[in-house]
Amino acid sequence: MAKNVVTKIDDGVAIRHALLSVSNKAGLESLVPQLVESCAKLMIYSTGGTYASLEKILGPKARQHLQQVSDYTGQPEMQGGLVKTLDFKIYLGLLSETYNPDHQNDLQRTHAVAIDLVVVNLYPFRETIARPHLSPEEARANIDIGGPCMIRAAAKNFPRVGVVIPSSWRNSKRTRARSVSRPATSSRKRPSSIPRSMTGLSPITWPRLSSVRSRKHTPRS
Repeated sequence: MAKNVVTKIDDGVAIRHALLSVSNKAGLESLVPQLVESCAKLMIYSTGGTYASLEKILGPKARQHLQQVSDYTGQPEMQGGLVKTLDFKIYLGLLSETYNPDHQNDLQRTHAVAIDLVVVNLYPFRETIARPHLSPEEARANIDIGGPCMIRAAAKNFPRVGVVIPSSWRNSKRTRARSVSRPATSSRKRPSSIPRSMTGLSPITWPRLSSVRSRKHTPRS
């Protein structure tokens, strides 16, 4: 297997395609309108209950900025919502590198897009198993698969992809759609310390990837 070596990255990445799939939808009503305002050509790919929430938040703008993940991938969700985002086109979009011609050819071949931003939070497994009289099935249902996979893929491709954990965004007074300095290329050596500046118009500062530890949420839909 050939080893990929990234030798060129951009100082700032325009957010054109975002993947949103969250369990706790609080804060989306503030985050999403700012994203759409800052990134005029943004397309959001979403699933189930998150998609329904975004439809309400965006209103008439949903036609221009929102698409079901299942419509994008061509694969319906598995019964019970067990498989939603675990699809080749999704992870090709998350892991593709801007200046890798083979990756770009793969995107064109599969009619996929490069995903620039992931907004996700995780199932509340720890809180769930702490409840008394919990059944094994209730515990098993709260083992998150898609969320950690999306976060890991985005973190692996941190030179191009940003990650937002909504609870951290919601609680941070400093995270808002306003102009900030773009991060230097050298600052991307440690993903956990990278402030993301990634918009087509106004840069946005993203929380650290380490904020993934915040898990007080309800099952994602």
